[in-house]
Amino acid sequence: MSDETPATVEKIEGIVVGVDGSQQSRCALKWAEKEARRRSVALNVVSAYTIPVFAASSMDAGYSTLDDDLIRGGAEDIVRQAREELGDTDVTVRTYIESGDPAGVLLDLSNDAELVVVGTRGRGGFVGRMLGSVSSALPAHAKCPTVVVPLRMAKEQDGQTEQVRDAIVVGVDGSDRARAAVLAAADAAMARNIKLRIVCAVAPVSAALAWMPATVDQEAVLEDVRHQMQIGVRWLKSHYPELELETDVISGPPVEVLIGESERAVLTVTGSRGRGGFTGMLLGSTSQGVLHHSKGPVMVVPDREDPRLADRKNFETPS
Repeated sequence: MSDETPATVEKIEGIVVGVDGSQQSRCALKWAEKEARRRSVALNVVSAYTIPVFAASSMDAGYSTLDDDLIRGGAEDIVRQAREELGDTDVTVRTYIESGDPAGVLLDLSNDAELVVVGTRGRGGFVGRMLGSVSSALPAHAKCPTVVVPLRMAKEQDGQTEQVRDAIVVGVDGSDRARAAVLAAADAAMARNIKLRIVCAVAPVSAALAWMPATVDQEAVLEDVRHQMQIGVRWLKSHYPELELETDVISGPPVEVLIGESERAVLTVTGSRGRGGFTGMLLGSTSQGVLHHSKGPVMVVPDREDPRLADRKNFETPS
């Protein structure tokens, strides 16, 4: 184990976790520490603070300086408590205190990080705001995957429940962004040596498109989606031959389906955005809905280039 406290952030590698002293951020901290150990990478604990507008704009320079010192002192206490919370760990831990909007700070750090981790909500006030708005804004714009850990995980972390979580679940909608999420989910499943469950939720056509003619056959729609899923499975198996896979096409609203899946998922994975229009926008409505109501950790994977995406067309015609 080694501890480092850089004066300023230049380039961060490994896992970044945002903390603000709330129980939610402590929950995220514990999850991030375990993930850093699993990946054998550094854990970067970050707290950010902003100066209240009335102090920053004050003409009394002495007052502004005092206010900054007080607020920074609060951030230092938060980081120190977070480090104490981790206890004796074999993970390299680095701590950072940044002045700036928490969402903006974490977005900047996402440029070089492998993963950014936050809780679902944080404390209010000036020192806080790490979470809440951050856990909504960050996944949509981060350059690396973001994991949002719900507070209910605290009881599981403390051994107060016997919740069974046995798979990585990824939601798909046929878009390239969803396929990028599938690849990230496959990596996570392989690293944990557990099953990957690929789920496509298809909202009832009559509910989604009231103007569609009554002759639209919902079962035919589901069958077509199943066919596309099998093509996707062959493609994914070509890159992960040892991966245990399970697929399911479910008739129902995507948000509700994925929230239900999150009850038993080690990690629920979505893309940052999906198809436009009626099928899905995976960080429009779907990812946002899952993030706010998930029963377990959610990873949102940003749109990114991956050479493996290009060869999927080779599997369009069954061999």
